[in-house]
Amino acid sequence: MRTRSNKITSVFLASLFLFACQPAVEEKKFLLPIIGEKHLSNTDTIYHSVGNFTLTNQFGEAVSEQTVKNKIYVADFFFATCQSICPQMSKNMVAVQKAFEKDEDFLILSHTVNPLHDTVDVLNKYGISYNAKKGKWHFLTGAKKDIYQLAQNDYLVNALEDDGSEEGFLHSEFFLLIDKQSRIRGVYDGTDKVQVNKLIADIKLLKTEK
Repeated sequence: MRTRSNKITSVFLASLFLFACQPAVEEKKFLLPIIGEKHLSNTDTIYHSVGNFTLTNQFGEAVSEQTVKNKIYVADFFFATCQSICPQMSKNMVAVQKAFEKDEDFLILSHTVNPLHDTVDVLNKYGISYNAKKGKWHFLTGAKKDIYQLAQNDYLVNALEDDGSEEGFLHSEFFLLIDKQSRIRGVYDGTDKVQVNKLIADIKLLKTEK
């Protein structure tokens, strides 16, 4: 079920403002904004980044920060029994996979917010239904607490269990573009084809960044 994340929206807007106010040298350094808080450490700028994690994919394989090291990837959150926004999100993610199917430096990580139900077998069947390519599109499960903290603290989006919601869970509809340094570089509505096309274009743009 959709839930708008005020946290990431406010951070995103603030990041865009800060990016626009950077001197010309900084603007040339990055083609896309870097989203999230940042601080100075001596002469270096430290940006928000996705931290360490270890989850399990639809083949029972461990997926961690080492899996995505030096790779560009897209992350999102869903659950297999979701009948509201998840089918459209997964359908649109198929287009993202197709655009970079042969690109060894690109991955997709889809995290379930209902890990008690979404076992390895359930996620495997879900992945097959969307023609997910092994080694390219990972459907991830693990401890609920770990997944929710990863969503909220690292990806800056909502993911939670909510008995008051129609389907029992709330999660963001956003697709998150993550660069090779594990920094958030773009946020896109995964239910909107126009936004997903922009994501695909931005991935290509990010790949030209040095």
